[in-house]
Amino acid sequence: METPGSQSSLHRANLERVVRAVRIAGSLTQAEIARTTGLSAATVSNIVRELKDNGTVEVTPTSAGGRRARSVSLSGDAGIVVGVDFGHSHLRVAVGNLAHQVLAEESEPIDVDASASQGFDRAERLVERLIEVTGFRREKVIGMGLGVPGPIDVETGVLGSSTILPGWAGTNPREELASRLGVEVHVDNDANLGALGELVWGSGRGARDLAYIKVASGVGAGLVIDGQIYRGPGGTAGEIGHITLDESGPVCRCGNRGCLETFTAARYVLPLLHSSHGPDLTMPEMVRLARSGDPGCRRVVADVGRHVGSGVANLCNLLNPSRVVLGGDLAEAGELVLGPIRDSVSRYAIPSAARRLTVVPGALGGRAEVLGALALVLSEMGDSTLLDGSLNGSPDGAAGRVPAVAASAGA
Repeated sequence: METPGSQSSLHRANLERVVRAVRIAGSLTQAEIARTTGLSAATVSNIVRELKDNGTVEVTPTSAGGRRARSVSLSGDAGIVVGVDFGHSHLRVAVGNLAHQVLAEESEPIDVDASASQGFDRAERLVERLIEVTGFRREKVIGMGLGVPGPIDVETGVLGSSTILPGWAGTNPREELASRLGVEVHVDNDANLGALGELVWGSGRGARDLAYIKVASGVGAGLVIDGQIYRGPGGTAGEIGHITLDESGPVCRCGNRGCLETFTAARYVLPLLHSSHGPDLTMPEMVRLARSGDPGCRRVVADVGRHVGSGVANLCNLLNPSRVVLGGDLAEAGELVLGPIRDSVSRYAIPSAARRLTVVPGALGGRAEVLGALALVLSEMGDSTLLDGSLNGSPDGAAGRVPAVAASAGA
């Protein structure tokens, strides 16, 4: 038994600090580990050597600032994590390892009116197939991250009222998938996972405070404060879509009038173009036409940008984030939407907050949420299992057979 304050307990604590830093970042040089953990370079070097010898980490040559360095990451054979993202019309699943590499990923359409049970059936089959593709045994799955487009009760895991997936309200996705697949499931809403994905792999890297704004079938925000997702005591923080812009405006699905969502979400803005572009117009198609010079689509995209910018200005005045990352289909419009967002922020936000804000498009596109689901598992898992060595070992000789694609590549 280790005595608190003893050399052995201090050594164990230092091991956990190094493993935690590498686990969350994906990979770090030894110098970066020292800066992150506050440990001396000599201590980090000794710990990395020990972790490498017992198979917990891998060390590869790299360069930093033009100098040779060594990059440290968790062993690719230590275990795998699964990410599942349910959207308005899609199901996306990804399987990754602890070195932050995506080993398999697939997306398929889903009927928005399908029951929750049907959705879980589809997810179960797709997860099983992708795990098989990686060559890992089921026992190597450490956990699963799950994203859903609606508010999640942080205590019970129950999905609140959702008109995006109407047949899912009142279900407990966490318990359902955990019982089906036999692994621990961490669940969050899609905007929070989009924020986490961009924070770890995309346009949010290096930021300690940011807001990820997703404009699609609904409008939501994932908030990062001091490097951590902020959910609020009830799990509903970031419902930027229900900021009131016009008390006499259209009735929103939440029951109020003139919410930001009624001026920006696909269900409200696409009908503006039905007379000129037909009833089958989609948000991606509208964005494509706007980029091609279509005047009507450009006008709608710009108007949406102005309204989103009003909501972002409110966030600036309240939380003063350093970065806003725009996700969802609208982000593909680039400066056609980012320019109007910045104009509204400049007009409505406190000048000191507006000057310090950077507004950028997401780097991960439609993958942000499923990669965020992977990152959620990686951030929630403990370090003791890795250090105790129970996850080490090869995946039935399959290591190296499946090409690993880094999540930051191909995004």
